[in-house]
Amino acid sequence: MSLYLEYVKEIESRKKDLGLAPKPIDGSELLAEIIEQIKDSAHEHREDSLHFFIYNTLPGTTSAAGVKTKFLKEIILGALVVKEITATFAFELLSHMKGGPSVEVLLDLALSDDALVAKPAAEILKNQVYLYEADMSRLDDGFKAGNAIAKDILESYARADFFTTLPEIDEEIDVVTYIAGEGDISTDLLSPGNQAHSRSDRELHGKCLISPVAQVEIQALQKQHPGKRVMLIAEKGTMGVGSSRMSGINNVALWAGKQASPYIPFVNFAPVVAGTNGISPIFLTTVGVTGGIGLDLKNWVKKRDVDGKPVLNESGDPILEQTYSVETGTVLTINTKQKKLYNGDKELVDIASAFTPQAVEFMKAGGSYAIVFGKKLQTFAAQALGVPLESVYAPSKEISHAGQGLTAVEKIFNKNAVGVASKTALHAGSDVRVTVNIVGSQDTTGLMTSQELESMAAMVISPIVDGAYQSGCHTASVWDSKAQANIPKLMSFMNKFGLITARDPKGVYHPMTDVIHKVLNDITVDEWALIIGGDSHTRMSKGVAFGADSGTVALALATGEANMPIPESVKVTFKGKMKSHMDFRDVVHATQSQMLKKFGDNVFQGRVIEVHIGTLLADQAFTFTDWTAEMKAKASICISQDDTLIASLEIAKNRIKIMIDKGMDNEPQVLQGLIDRANKRISDITSGEKPALRPDDNAEYFAELVVDLDAINEPMIADPDVNNADVSKRYTHDAIRPISYYKGSKKVDLAFVGSCMVHKGDMQIISQMLRNIEKQNGKVEFKAPLVIAPPTYNIVDELKAEGDWDVLKKYAGFEFDDTVPKNIARTNYENIMYLERPGCNLCMGNQEKAEKGDTVLATSTRLFQGRVVEDTAEKKGESLLASTPVVVLSSILGRTPTLEEYIKAVEGINLTDFAPPLEQLTTPPVEAVRVRIADPVRIADPVDASTYNQLK
Repeated sequence: MSLYLEYVKEIESRKKDLGLAPKPIDGSELLAEIIEQIKDSAHEHREDSLHFFIYNTLPGTTSAAGVKTKFLKEIILGALVVKEITATFAFELLSHMKGGPSVEVLLDLALSDDALVAKPAAEILKNQVYLYEADMSRLDDGFKAGNAIAKDILESYARADFFTTLPEIDEEIDVVTYIAGEGDISTDLLSPGNQAHSRSDRELHGKCLISPVAQVEIQALQKQHPGKRVMLIAEKGTMGVGSSRMSGINNVALWAGKQASPYIPFVNFAPVVAGTNGISPIFLTTVGVTGGIGLDLKNWVKKRDVDGKPVLNESGDPILEQTYSVETGTVLTINTKQKKLYNGDKELVDIASAFTPQAVEFMKAGGSYAIVFGKKLQTFAAQALGVPLESVYAPSKEISHAGQGLTAVEKIFNKNAVGVASKTALHAGSDVRVTVNIVGSQDTTGLMTSQELESMAAMVISPIVDGAYQSGCHTASVWDSKAQANIPKLMSFMNKFGLITARDPKGVYHPMTDVIHKVLNDITVDEWALIIGGDSHTRMSKGVAFGADSGTVALALATGEANMPIPESVKVTFKGKMKSHMDFRDVVHATQSQMLKKFGDNVFQGRVIEVHIGTLLADQAFTFTDWTAEMKAKASICISQDDTLIASLEIAKNRIKIMIDKGMDNEPQVLQGLIDRANKRISDITSGEKPALRPDDNAEYFAELVVDLDAINEPMIADPDVNNADVSKRYTHDAIRPISYYKGSKKVDLAFVGSCMVHKGDMQIISQMLRNIEKQNGKVEFKAPLVIAPPTYNIVDELKAEGDWDVLKKYAGFEFDDTVPKNIARTNYENIMYLERPGCNLCMGNQEKAEKGDTVLATSTRLFQGRVVEDTAEKKGESLLASTPVVVLSSILGRTPTLEEYIKAVEGINLTDFAPPLEQLTTPPVEAVRVRIADPVRIADPVDASTYNQLK
């Protein structure tokens, strides 16, 4: 059967079984067959083939795009005649193909001697921004050779006509409200983790937005209010918490946005989202990527007494009062010039934060990518012509406060900043373009990242990136048909692009399913590094890391850069002494609990938590930085002592060496380069040339918190509080409760130790506890299933070498076998201990899940509705979060333990070595000057290994 007939068969199946349109074409072989059918005027499938060619072929650097551009070039040059595709229409189709082969063809035509095709090609090129160094070099060479067309194009680029000639955004935008949910809305509602396999199939994945009922309601609102945009709202909460998921905003845009191009299927932009408490910072980035609008409604406020103090309810929570209604179906008007939200003539709230000059530029350009590439293109053109750079974009905010020191994040941003005019150091609030050192792509968003790379016509990783990694951890637990179809394809693309990949497309080294955050934490070998990763838990304990959407990850891979404001910081230090029966996870929970008690509001939200953790190695410190995603912080930075940092770097070196020994390094030897960088960093610290990163004594913070370790008397649990009468209080991470709250009576149906929150020490704690319990009770019997998923193979290997794995095997009823991986997700559990394959496992919710309605106690980070466990009609599923010893003991008891039972079970076990550093981890104030202001060299075109190494 021909590829085309197979495609037709797939179309029929998609329509019959799923109610979907034909899947967009990205493969060259299928499109080549379609083109042959178009050439045959009598072919029975010619009409459909024309439609697929024009309207259903993906642009950018897909192999199909390459074939499409060549065919269009032949039509333009008159080598072929297709009556339905004139030369003018062929040019129009090229103009929508977004770079790569289409720009190559347009340059061929524009720089040719044929004036009939050169001029129209030039006019289209003037509105293209996805040009890379090879494209720019061709223009530069043409200009130097006296080509008038090349000069004309460069002059247009130097004026930034591609941006300035765009229409301004509408002054008034009418919206109709749709309340997507009450309380914080996780991006899981917009793009469920259990549908991760379908994210790269945009129409199919769009079917999982909220619910089928919600989709019908949104469509009904659109019919009732033609010409108005549907605005999705988190009532009494924040929109998009928990993840930066690009697929979430893609789905919102698909249902409530505008079509980006008539010739590109299922790619929409300009969604409008809102929340009573605004948009989660990590999700707001995706709004910018799609040129959307994200509003902070402030439509519920705390009720206050005559003294201005919040009025509390019986549970001690502030009572909220509604300032205006946004119930579903309410028509509102966004005035983008006044930056106000109106209901008719009545002003409701100031929304200036959504319409900063930079945000407005994203809206005007249809997304942030066009701005990033446009600035780069304009700079190149001005340099090529030898003319001053015209200021057409909103000037970056450059804020410097004389006499004020720098926080840790301010120091890192100043070191990595490029294209900044100021000679003095920049402080929080400044808009900064920064180089990115480490990039991570995870496997359930990776296919979307690869699509974004194709759409922006990138073909190889920027050489200014020190290292980048593509994980396989989110699909590690079950090697099912979906994973088998998606993951090898992803690994092949990313390996070719220049990333270190968990799976070798050639099958030389054993597939590694290590949790991505653990790998990124190891390959970050400089605490001055800036890291971007496709997951909200990209929060390293070395450097500063930002979770990002798949598009921002793609941009970082392609350009080695990111754009963002320097965040404010909250300083966290510690006092007192840990009690011997407490785990470091309890310090993490106590930080959030004591913060809420002190400030009332979450001062961490949208800010960097600068935690002066000092004495704790990177592995354990990561437990803190990881949890900061649930604190709604933008990022976290660990301030370490010199000796602690050196020890952490030595561990990182050893683990990178293991990756090299497995055969994971690539031709440019990126992993070896990281070891070399680690050695240099250790040398600089040891010699005193460059001590460990510390903030200045006179740095300014939004807030400061001193965590009292003496006040931590018993283990704590983060409870989703699923039955709270106030819906907005459910499924947040703010209900931190001591185990005594449960009085030893909270039934536990399933226990899980795993995810990025655990490290080797947790695995050792499990084996020690099991020995303790056997000694005390004569046997170990599980009254609830205990699922254990070590985060990395390195940990498993070390446990095997040291004997702890044998202890775990002794009590296990199941042990993973990589030679025969599971291909079907477990649907029910026995009361045994499961030793699962390294990876994310239950925390992801896309493969393994608890039984519906279960109460799960886990070490993971996710307590959102339906993530780890779904509801039944009779009972809500609960995902409670606690330390490893609490989770293990609960599986043996079948319930939460009492404090006495807990203390007995951990007797003699060293749960943590954490103690506050004895010295202040700051530096004396100095005159703050910027470290670097020059733009880096960067390239994103195919290069050979020697050129790549030379550039790096």
